[in-house]
Amino acid sequence: MSEQATRPSERLLTVPNVLSALRLVGVPVFVWLIVTERDGWAVALLMASGITDYLDGKIARRYGLESRIGALLDPLADRLYIVTTLLGLAWRQIIPWWLVALLLGRELFIAALLPALRRKGYGPLPVHFVGKAATACLLYAFPLLLLGDGDSTFAAVCRPLGWGFTWWGTGLYWVAGVMYAVQTTRLVRAAPAPA
Repeated sequence: MSEQATRPSERLLTVPNVLSALRLVGVPVFVWLIVTERDGWAVALLMASGITDYLDGKIARRYGLESRIGALLDPLADRLYIVTTLLGLAWRQIIPWWLVALLLGRELFIAALLPALRRKGYGPLPVHFVGKAATACLLYAFPLLLLGDGDSTFAAVCRPLGWGFTWWGTGLYWVAGVMYAVQTTRLVRAAPAPA
């Protein structure tokens, strides 16, 4: 495959970018749904977000529609859903605030790497498999935790499944963070200073 075929394009209006943009538009709607305790609709929106997250990447790779804007929009939408869901679940007292701090601490850790990359002329690092797996676990965990908020038999089944995905997602999230830090260190050490 040629270098041109593997390099992200500058195209803005592609199906994957539209799907990512729709996910971003859904974030404030999701916040409203979770705060007003419309849990069924909140779960449906989270599920739709997870499906479109899968589809935008699949379509982009299958049809060669990777773009620079898509490489920014996709992880931004993932992070916004994770942050808003965490805050909503903590506000509703479904998860403890220390878990919010643990997951948001990882985001701050990643953000702290960006200045070093920019000084050497790099943008944000591409998302790798472990990071995607962590996000997938958390996107499964949050709807299950939301559905587990109650006294029904269904809630009793959802709750442990939700916590299982939460711990796997949290662990993988931090493993991915350490991997990004190692990758950043290697790039920064290997790169010459920009002219």
